[in-house]
Amino acid sequence: MKFKHILYIAGFGILALATYAGTRLEKAAASLPATGGESVLPGLTRPATVEFDRLGIPRVMAANREDALRALGYLHARDRLFQMDLMRRKAAGRLAEIFGERARAHDRAQRIYAFGRAAAAIVAALPESQRLALEAYVAGVNARMAEQTVPPPEILVLGYTPEPWRAEDSLLVGLGMFQTLNGHPDEERMLSVMAETLPPEVLAFLTPDVDAYTTVLAGGNGSRRPERPVPAAALAELLAETRHLTLGAAVDAETLPAGSNNWAVAGTRTRDGRAIVANDMHLNLGVPNIWYRAELRYGDAVMSGVTLPGLPLLVAGSNGRIAWGFTNVDADVLDLVKLEMHAFEPDRYRTPEGWATLDTRTETLRVKDGVDETLVLKSSRWGPVMTEPLLGMPVALRWTALEAQGVDLGLLDMDGARDLDSAMAVMNRAGNPPQNVVLADRAGHIAWTLTGRFPLRRGFDGSVSRSWSDGAAWDGFVPPERLPRVVDPPGGYLATANNRTLGRDYPYVIGHNYSNSYRAYRIGERLKQAQALTETELFGLQLDTRSEFFDFYRDLVLALTANANDPVLTESRRAVEAWDGRMEADSRGIALLVRYRRNLARTVFSRLLSRCNQTDPGFVYAWREAETPLRALISSRLPDTVPDRSGSWDAFLRGILEQSIDELKREFGTAALQDLTWGRVNRVEVRHPFSKNLPLISALLDMPQVEGVGCGGQCIRVLTPHQGASERLVVSPGHHGDGILHMPAGQSGHPLSPHYRDQHDAWATGQPLPFEPGPAVETLRLKPAL
Repeated sequence: MKFKHILYIAGFGILALATYAGTRLEKAAASLPATGGESVLPGLTRPATVEFDRLGIPRVMAANREDALRALGYLHARDRLFQMDLMRRKAAGRLAEIFGERARAHDRAQRIYAFGRAAAAIVAALPESQRLALEAYVAGVNARMAEQTVPPPEILVLGYTPEPWRAEDSLLVGLGMFQTLNGHPDEERMLSVMAETLPPEVLAFLTPDVDAYTTVLAGGNGSRRPERPVPAAALAELLAETRHLTLGAAVDAETLPAGSNNWAVAGTRTRDGRAIVANDMHLNLGVPNIWYRAELRYGDAVMSGVTLPGLPLLVAGSNGRIAWGFTNVDADVLDLVKLEMHAFEPDRYRTPEGWATLDTRTETLRVKDGVDETLVLKSSRWGPVMTEPLLGMPVALRWTALEAQGVDLGLLDMDGARDLDSAMAVMNRAGNPPQNVVLADRAGHIAWTLTGRFPLRRGFDGSVSRSWSDGAAWDGFVPPERLPRVVDPPGGYLATANNRTLGRDYPYVIGHNYSNSYRAYRIGERLKQAQALTETELFGLQLDTRSEFFDFYRDLVLALTANANDPVLTESRRAVEAWDGRMEADSRGIALLVRYRRNLARTVFSRLLSRCNQTDPGFVYAWREAETPLRALISSRLPDTVPDRSGSWDAFLRGILEQSIDELKREFGTAALQDLTWGRVNRVEVRHPFSKNLPLISALLDMPQVEGVGCGGQCIRVLTPHQGASERLVVSPGHHGDGILHMPAGQSGHPLSPHYRDQHDAWATGQPLPFEPGPAVETLRLKPAL
């Protein structure tokens, strides 16, 4: 039945969704899970009980770990089946099977990684305890799928039947998250092109790992990529080549990675001696939210916090004795290996032992309502061969995520962690995406360490691509016992925010391209000044929008316009004078400073890096510490380094300021710049995957747009139009009743569910919700099969 009309009844646009799908409203409603009652869950060793609070958050009470995870799989499939199917398909490169032609390019690119093969190898290598836990979870997912007579609305619309869940599918979900956090070969491409193209002193100047706010936790104060003086002569030569060009290299001036904030405060700094963990993980925002809240009780474990639908893990939260939270390390855990190909035999490449032949496989890329495609994919002994060559040579990808020993479900063992030593041992051994983890125990102690696998490289640091035909290789991973640890620092707190946490005295190279340290610095400064802290005060810190980062640009604008008679420059002065130093929805002047900084970075670096663009047309400069060379150039204002033909830094800086003013006025239709609030510029959209293609029902599927309070990484409260805190939690182990946890949207992925959006307002307005599930309003009893 074709789409003919759209019905609106009582504001429920789900009717339109049902009509579009060629189904009756009754079917859409029938796909809602029953509330309460009883269900048979095959494989349970004993009956289990699930209590749901007013927000639909479950408390699972089971006899043992496997029973609890079987119930969790059942609940994930009950509330998030389409999300889970989408995540496994996205990782495996199988979206075109349900979305058609528009997903072909994604699938073609994704198939290169061979995640399906990697997932199967990882499952085969899992220890028995992890395998049993995973099998129980998978059985729970499939039990719910088997009893569900009507699938979720999205699956009705797309008209397909999801395949049964497999253990490999859970690993595909995990590998998809790994790719989001630590799967970016473009960084090594960028550095390789820069190293090949630029003078060494320019490369060093443009790629530091320090900034004005550097905050290191271990390994001394030294840096592997220290700040360098402005290489005026070399820069002048580069600029002389490019001043006649209209455009130079592409520059990602925001370079906002998937990241987070976390900190732990020891009992010496809190009201009553308890240690507290705070964590807000920044990811792309969408509906449903990436996380699913849950509490699992079995044995003496009380596992409470956020889970990832598709995986049998509590990702962040507390087990009642230990609390923990993560931030991304920005680690370097992949290498692009240059392949030296044989001159006359196209599939032969050089290895330390001589010539070897690339492995070739074919796969069929199936396309709904389209023409299927046969893919010919090649791989080397080091990993898959990438489609795009680098500097004229083919490259293979070596990546910890594709290693059978590089990924596992070791985080499961946090249910048995009873003190900081045992918790850190679990984290150091676990095959997670590389993360900073802060921990707190019931005795008031805190710690920081790393989790994940970090390659041990022989003879190189992994920053740029090179051939491994001379014997360069990985010698396994950094031993778990050699990963850094800090326990109970004198200041009584530990904080990370994707910044560089290690000095050069630490013997292993963990990464190169770290985020600017301002957020970690600001967290530390606030915690230094505080005493007798509580969960409520730490939650308030997660909402902090003060941005000293932009003080530099405010002072720059004020200096440039001090004696200006030009009305445009005078207007810019008034606008920045009105800035309150924060990034609140009603803050004025900050929109100009944000746009000004972006335009300065794009213009300055695009000219300097034009050679890179000529060497590689796809080159993008995305160095997260670019602020250091940018401020150095602006502050020194050396005559030969002026980016344009004006010959004057002041003239150049004023010109970019005028450009920024003009852009904002045109984009937002404002006559007076000082009237433009930050909220108008930073409008936040939390959207369902379907809403772009079904705009008439976007009001039902999407969360309401809001004027965003927060920033793109230059304040603690990160929030941009499409990225922000996917959760905020604050908890002390043993004091779950005082904890705080909220997230965008809600527990359910079903648009008709009362729990589709009932946590969103609290998240958007910064209001706390309880960390643990509240009193039961519905009870589901799960029974073993007879």
